[in-house]
Amino acid sequence: MQLYDTYTRRKQELPAAPGPIRMYFCGPTVYARAHIGNARPFVIGMWLRRWLAERGYNARLVHNITDINDKIYDAAPGASAELAARATEWYLQDTADFGLGMPDELPKASEMVPQIVAAIEQLIDRGYAYEVDGDVYYRVAKFADYGKLSGQRPEQMEEQEPNARKEDPRDFALWKANKPGEDTWWDSPWGRGRPGWHIECSVMAEELLGPSFEIHGGGLDLVFPHHENEIAQSHALGHPFAKLWAHNGMLRFTGAKMSKSVGNIATIREALDRWGRETLLVFFLTAHWAKPIDYSDETLAAAEARADRLREVFRNPSEPAPDGEWERFAAALDDDFNTPEALSIMHSWRDHELLRRALDVFGLASLGQTDEAPAGVRELAERRQETRANGNFAEGDRLRSQIEAAGWVVRDVAGGFQLVPKR
Repeated sequence: MQLYDTYTRRKQELPAAPGPIRMYFCGPTVYARAHIGNARPFVIGMWLRRWLAERGYNARLVHNITDINDKIYDAAPGASAELAARATEWYLQDTADFGLGMPDELPKASEMVPQIVAAIEQLIDRGYAYEVDGDVYYRVAKFADYGKLSGQRPEQMEEQEPNARKEDPRDFALWKANKPGEDTWWDSPWGRGRPGWHIECSVMAEELLGPSFEIHGGGLDLVFPHHENEIAQSHALGHPFAKLWAHNGMLRFTGAKMSKSVGNIATIREALDRWGRETLLVFFLTAHWAKPIDYSDETLAAAEARADRLREVFRNPSEPAPDGEWERFAAALDDDFNTPEALSIMHSWRDHELLRRALDVFGLASLGQTDEAPAGVRELAERRQETRANGNFAEGDRLRSQIEAAGWVVRDVAGGFQLVPKR
């Protein structure tokens, strides 16, 4: 199996099965209800783990929770820990509702502060870090490969952590001294404070996967500075760290990057409540994981229609697929996890067993369930058909609304109607 690697800018072959394949996918900073863009790395990571297991790999996924961060302090002065705990629960509840299961490990930064402090001490001892007024900074100039992941040159880089007393504007914080109004802090050799964002992920990944692991994933917006800094920290400690960097494309709201700061977001919860898990999962299938994907009423309605077409296959007799069809499907996913190609192949099948097996990789085996509508719902649909035949379309629309309120969708087909569960 091959995946595109941001670091080398080409596809890289994964080790042969059974591996292992150890994966670390960056999770959310928890200070609000997570937006639907945050779901993409979660879904991709879970899908990848499921496919690797299908192919005989020993795959393990770690997906972290960043519960120590400037954004949390800013969002809840004096109550940052409470907000982080509440937002963590929201995220876990919302992602669980995709029906994909959960990662093998969900570490929190707050659980690993002693290990983070120990890593910072090692970086100071090795000459890669220095202390200024209770803050500790990474010495970027000492790491020769800094900028290789993102392709940025030193003169292109903006200052990450403004402080006139830093040795170099590019230097970034490993430890931040406690500031007035910040209610959560830990003791350290440099005084009270908290870890920087980047060292949190280096330590969480290595504590659970070891100093070298196969795949590091996350959104394309994390390439710089977050992942660039993770590499600098871990390599400075003498650790190989991630062998392959898999960055998913951004989710865009009608063509623009989705962002809380400009207000053009929908939360995971809102998206699930409006569209349902099946439509959202099909939506994510429609774009290659490394490419951007546009979130809009139009693209979600199109995904809903595609989910319905797949569901429709199971309402008709099964037709055996030609030989080699599973291999064709597997080849699409083994070649850089090409889900749009895999989805296209699934749409060509009428073989129930084969299609259900493929859908299960993506948590969509539920599309193969054929449910019978309750007698009361069928009666409403029959009354609607009669009223429409008599030209009373307003009453027909009212009955359609009642049917939908009961959790079903009525469709007009040749010779009558069809009832399907509302997903």
